[in-house]
Amino acid sequence: MTTAVSSASLLSSAQTAAQSAASSATSSTSSTTTTDPLASLGSNSTEFLTLLTTQLKNQDPSSPTSTDQLTTELAQFAGVEQQVSTNTNLSTLISLTQEEQMYNSQSLVGKTAEATTSTLPLQNGAAEFSFTSSNTDPVAIAIADSSGTVVKTVTMTPRAGTNTYTWDGTDNQGTTRSDGAYYVAIQGQTASGATSLTPTVTGTITGTSLDAGTVDIEMGGATIPMSSVISLHSATSSDTAATSAAAA
Repeated sequence: MTTAVSSASLLSSAQTAAQSAASSATSSTSSTTTTDPLASLGSNSTEFLTLLTTQLKNQDPSSPTSTDQLTTELAQFAGVEQQVSTNTNLSTLISLTQEEQMYNSQSLVGKTAEATTSTLPLQNGAAEFSFTSSNTDPVAIAIADSSGTVVKTVTMTPRAGTNTYTWDGTDNQGTTRSDGAYYVAIQGQTASGATSLTPTVTGTITGTSLDAGTVDIEMGGATIPMSSVISLHSATSSDTAATSAAAA
């Protein structure tokens, strides 16, 4: 038996979760300054050679640097130089692998993908997602835009099992929203109270991109990690997804 949770409480939780998803997506795409380890290693190599040369120039003629110490320092320099070369070759190999991944991923364009993510692509004025409910108690759905503003809220009675909801792209005021990336959150109920339900979004792949060495798929204005994709099929194939649940 589930613990009764008010519709207002469910909606509030869903709105907060949708806003949090939008905020997280925005912060993760913000530009950050990173240090190139290879450049740092190369710089250290140059500095090491400069220090070694300076040491030799300024050594005490009456007590020159021992050959053992000099040999050790030269060996250290050679090790750093070898590491720079190895990292350069590794970077080249990684770059070639990424290019191959991008080339292969181009074959996905035009296919329909299902992905486990809160990022909801609104394409051609419609967006679709599914979720699984363990019972028939009311659930609340909130959809936020990229700025974190909640534009759509819905309370609905699901069926036990998989449910599919199609958003027609209109907000709570009936205004048609522009295509792009939105963020969805779903709150359901269990015996212990309110719980977050995981959405599975559906959309058409319009492109691919590389992000920190991993391939992302693009669905219109929405970008989703390839690792979130759970199925791919032709856009012309018939849909056998669960019947859409009616909004309350």
